[in-house]
Amino acid sequence: MRALPRRRRGIAVLAGLTAALLATATGLPAAAAQPRPADPLQRQVDAIHGTGAVGVLAEVSGPGGRTTARAGTAVAGSRTPMPWNGRFRIGSATKTFTAAVVLQLVREGRMSLDDTVERWLPGVVRGHGNDGRLITVRQLLRHTSGLRDVAPEVASLNSAAGYRAERFRTYTPGELVRLAVSDEPTFPPGKGWSYANTNYVLAAMIVEKATGRSWAHEVRARIIRPLGLNGTSVPGSLPLIRGPHAHGYAAFGSEEATDVTTLDPSMAFGSGAVISTAHDLNRFYAALLGGRLLAPAQLAELTDTVDAPELGVEYGLGIAEIPLSCGGTYFGHRGELLGYTTWAGATADGRRSAAVYINSDGGQDTQKAMTALVDRELCTTG
Repeated sequence: MRALPRRRRGIAVLAGLTAALLATATGLPAAAAQPRPADPLQRQVDAIHGTGAVGVLAEVSGPGGRTTARAGTAVAGSRTPMPWNGRFRIGSATKTFTAAVVLQLVREGRMSLDDTVERWLPGVVRGHGNDGRLITVRQLLRHTSGLRDVAPEVASLNSAAGYRAERFRTYTPGELVRLAVSDEPTFPPGKGWSYANTNYVLAAMIVEKATGRSWAHEVRARIIRPLGLNGTSVPGSLPLIRGPHAHGYAAFGSEEATDVTTLDPSMAFGSGAVISTAHDLNRFYAALLGGRLLAPAQLAELTDTVDAPELGVEYGLGIAEIPLSCGGTYFGHRGELLGYTTWAGATADGRRSAAVYINSDGGQDTQKAMTALVDRELCTTG
């Protein structure tokens, strides 16, 4: 597929030698980095930064080309700009990757959405009222299994002290599931909706059983390589973000933020571990909704939604359906993993996509400003 033209905007630079040095550092022509105050995307990125985010970057793609804007800094207290091609932890947007792999396996006849967890992982979900014999793969992907979320049990995600103590701790998928099923389920399978990362830990474990290969291998082979997502990776237990990236910051409810860039992401196996870029997320969601990754029957399953009252949206299989202010809806996912938050999605036909991320918690109005950016850009024609 031919690359779309790009226009990069959003940072003021001095003329002459300073502009030349910036061009060398970023790999961009110096002219591409000149400020464009009238650019609506830049205004929205500036607005997000104004809500308290350390740094912001957004990219929008559509039939008319590709536009990127940035604001703030990659390192708190510095003058280092957000990298144009920066990589970050996409958090729960990983769930769309996992769901796409599962649906490809369904298309190949290697598994069914109606298979039970017990069929693939005998004895793994048992005890305290949890029963894998009653939970289907579809319920995992749709968050209607009733299983408890494992995230509150992970110390590194919940306090600065926990982060410092466990940022290099490696969790196994089985250990994560045991933590989640050590308590009673939220509701019987299929009788409610509750967001639980545990569902996607199990879905990724089932991918491994069905293929005989790792979840990471399947994501790379089925999504990353075919789409040419050169900034996307599945890091396993590697605590570093390779390549250009902004530092991530988390306040854990206090006033002082902690640099949480270094983190073993194994606690997010299947559910939030992928590292990517705004550009790659746009390519992924556009290809997914445009039918390049899934056959029509599986794409229909992906986008068949139920009410998700916790989120205030409709939820399909690893993807949310979100109303647009201009009418209609788009499909995408919010992602957050300690220090990085993203919103990414595409119109139902995949023709227009938008992704924005920040490298901190932000402030009270940050999430609202991020969703407003995606809404506006996906409502824009051309």
